[in-house]
Amino acid sequence: MDYPPPLAPFDLEHLNSVEFAKTGLPFSEMVRVGEMLYLSGQMGTLPGTLTLVGGGTTAEARQALFNIERALKAQGYGLQHVVKCTVMLANMADWPAFNTVYQEFFKTPFPARSAFGVAALALGGKLEIDVIATTGKRCQ
Repeated sequence: MDYPPPLAPFDLEHLNSVEFAKTGLPFSEMVRVGEMLYLSGQMGTLPGTLTLVGGGTTAEARQALFNIERALKAQGYGLQHVVKCTVMLANMADWPAFNTVYQEFFKTPFPARSAFGVAALALGGKLEIDVIATTGKRCQ
């Protein structure tokens, strides 16, 4: 059987903020591949901990988005670099409340976005958000 040739080397970097490293979780907070940034899912946890903020969906959504913003800023980027959000909700009835918080962080033109309900999330969380961002640099 013929196999495709090995992949050509590419520009890849695993990025972790100091706060994320404190959690000891077995994955990277963010991976940069060329001009794209892939952030692991963020929950409404206090930075550097696995403790969810109190206050339910609205508070967790706000904290998760602050965590995304913090992770991007730690690497020299910001929310304006986000091109795609994926939102996982433990209860789809929380979708309108999430949208209200989301609009505190993102303005038009909004990133592309998907949202879906899940059976359960880690830590008993109400939501998890992952994003894809760009470095804003032109491809060569």
